Amino acid sequence: YSHYPRILQPHDKRHFNIGVVDFIESVSIMTSTRPFHMNDLFRFNNVNLDILTETFNMPFYLQYMSRWPELFTVAEAPDGSIAGYMLGKSEGSGALWHGHVSAVTVAPLYRRLGLAKTLMEDLESTSSNVYNAYFVDLFVRSSNSLAISMYEKFGYITYRRVLGYYSGDDPEDALDMRKALPRDKNRQSVIPLDKPVLPEDLEW
Repeated sequence: YSHYPRILQPHDKRHFNIGVVDFIESVSIMTSTRPFHMNDLFRFNNVNLDILTETFNMPFYLQYMSRWPELFTVAEAPDGSIAGYMLGKSEGSGALWHGHVSAVTVAPLYRRLGLAKTLMEDLESTSSNVYNAYFVDLFVRSSNSLAISMYEKFGYITYRRVLGYYSGDDPEDALDMRKALPRDKNRQSVIPLDKPVLPEDLEW
């Protein structure tokens, strides 16, 4: 793909005078994005072992790599380590045709440097320019105020609450957040619903 690799510029341009932060700032400037490769499955433990990162089984990652390779991207540091990654797909039909963020995560060492924003913008651009989607959506735990605040800064709104979306040992509601893309000129896709829905009510 023509836009790989490319240099990521940090969105936070502040300058620091303390050693390790100086190092992280300079590394972020040289970090590049590229498609996720098969051998990255054995190299992203520094990201996936973090308690804030949702992880999946191996077939899940392989499915995304084979079906939506342009939406499965890695932010790579100069030393070859993985600083973060984006896992996305396209789905829906008609006016509900959209890009979906399945996971976006950044290793603890590289947080607060704008990498998540760059990965999100990359998916949004591909969803619009390659897939001609109407919007991008994602699901986030309703208690995850930090993530919700971050997505709001990226231009996402809460479209609806999904009751009991997260099950298992830690059941919880999800917020379905959306951002309209240029194809949705009237922003119909981001008009919030008045009432919550159940998981079985979701279209996809």
